[in-house]
Amino acid sequence: MLPFYYEKPNEFLPKEELDRSEKPKGFGLGGAPGRAPERVKRPDQIVATLKRIWNYLTAYRGRLIAVLIMIVIATGLSLLGPFMIGHMIDHYIMDAKDGLMAMLLLTAIVYGGQALSTWLQNIWMIQVSQQTVYKMRTDLFAQFHRLPISFFTKRQQGDLMSRASNDIENISASMNSSFIQICSSTLTLVGIVVVMLSLSPILTLLTFMVIPLMFLGMKWISSRTSRLFRMQQKSLGSLNGFVEETLSGQKIIKAFAQEQEVIEGFTQRNEKIRLSSYWAQAISGFIPKLMNGLNSLSFAMIVGVGALLTIWTDAVTVGIIIIFAEYSRQFTRPLNDLANQWNTLLSAIAGAERVFQILDEPLEVQDEKDAKQLKSVVGDVSFEKVDFQYEQGQSIIHQASFEVKAGEMVAFVGPTGAGKTTLISLLSRFYEPTSGIIRIDGRNIADYTRESLRAQMAFVLQDPFLFEGSIMDNIRYGRLEATDDEVYEAARLANAHSFIMRLKDGYHTELKLGGGGISQGQKQLIAIARALIADPAILILDEATSSIDTVTEIKIQEALERLMHGRTSFVIAHRLNTITQADKIIVLEKGKISQIGSHEQLSKQEGLYRKLVLGQQMLEA
Repeated sequence: MLPFYYEKPNEFLPKEELDRSEKPKGFGLGGAPGRAPERVKRPDQIVATLKRIWNYLTAYRGRLIAVLIMIVIATGLSLLGPFMIGHMIDHYIMDAKDGLMAMLLLTAIVYGGQALSTWLQNIWMIQVSQQTVYKMRTDLFAQFHRLPISFFTKRQQGDLMSRASNDIENISASMNSSFIQICSSTLTLVGIVVVMLSLSPILTLLTFMVIPLMFLGMKWISSRTSRLFRMQQKSLGSLNGFVEETLSGQKIIKAFAQEQEVIEGFTQRNEKIRLSSYWAQAISGFIPKLMNGLNSLSFAMIVGVGALLTIWTDAVTVGIIIIFAEYSRQFTRPLNDLANQWNTLLSAIAGAERVFQILDEPLEVQDEKDAKQLKSVVGDVSFEKVDFQYEQGQSIIHQASFEVKAGEMVAFVGPTGAGKTTLISLLSRFYEPTSGIIRIDGRNIADYTRESLRAQMAFVLQDPFLFEGSIMDNIRYGRLEATDDEVYEAARLANAHSFIMRLKDGYHTELKLGGGGISQGQKQLIAIARALIADPAILILDEATSSIDTVTEIKIQEALERLMHGRTSFVIAHRLNTITQADKIIVLEKGKISQIGSHEQLSKQEGLYRKLVLGQQMLEA
């Protein structure tokens, strides 16, 4: 018994290593102390996972049938070859009959046909596997866009990327080899058993004696390595997530001098992958060694007993011994090949489970069957006794009620966590109210499709996200059919045209992912231009002027005034000087609306807003 095996942890890891690898202590995004490892439910039945993979394969049943035909031909020819060699030895060499050259030529044709059919089956299976993983990867990517926002707030981006790349590639690698191997090996075993029994039941029995040992060995090993391969795939996803987050947070890591802590966090996660991969591959590596040993034992028994039978009886000839020796090798080879493929198969199953977990996630609540397209909006908005809970018993919004007239600017004010952003998420239907109704132009927003509702809105966020591509493409993202002239006009209104033209390639300047290469203020101006070109009826600004220098803030404020003109606008701001001109200020405290009024009205009332105003005046003084 291996000293590092523990039944309870279900892992081939030393207990101290298991404890350490499950509890990374690194700092940085995704590595905060005390963060519990992600618990993911996965299908327990390997057969169920294989069945789902098979459902993808059946879409290409025509090509699969062709592959199966080639497998049958290749297997039949591979079985015919040794039989012909044994027949030549007994009837053309031992008996010195004529026609040996013709038999040699025919044998060469048989082996040539086997090689051709094997090549065809491999080429066609590669096509099937690539088409399958193409469909699977497309389904997974489409699923990402059908999932609710709450799903992504609970998942590491790197882990999701790992499922779309590493896990699906494991499936592809397994299908390229395992499908053919399983079919070919099964046919080979059946054919060999039939031929061997017809030639010599005694030698066949000797060959079968090693089978129980093979299956016992494989069962013992595979029952342990399957858990390790699952752990390996999960650990790889966790590591990818950690790397993606730390690369994104390099400025913060360096600013707080936490490089060493992050490296230690990476080392612990990397060590976990190393341990699980090492034991999985080391233990599963016993399988081919076991098969080779049993194969040699079977070969020796057949040759030894066959020689005695040749001497003592006429039931076995030299040719039959040679046929059995070759069939013995072919009999154990399929089992040996399956053993060699087991690592790949287990890894693919683990990866497929992770992919299917995402495909099985609950989708964003679907539009009602009679939902209509929201084609035009005046801009009246009302919340009527709206409650919201992220999770059962964790209420975020309590009985929120207010009205906004078309064209008004409304500001949400309150401490962090008061529910300001949540109200906006409810309006845009990123989340659904637990109770209550939200109306636009007097009609429940649930009566409209989400796509048409969001098409009437534009967002300018605190940290504007820009895609990798040209500035022109990023501005046009607000309305893809916009002309170049419309892009130029939107940039001018957003006060972005002048700095864009100073760039080497102007509007065709290629931005790095996230807008790398330009300043935060310039990214914000491009985001405003993107919102302008969308021409929304409802505008949402979330801290759009924070962390900006004074000169750029003036430009942004001017651009925002143009953007908000004639539109219903919702503004989330902590700096009160940006919302003094709001038509209505809504003050939130612990998810409840405590005050509603203009700046002048609320400044004179006792309450949170007055305290915020006095506090800001003291700071400015």
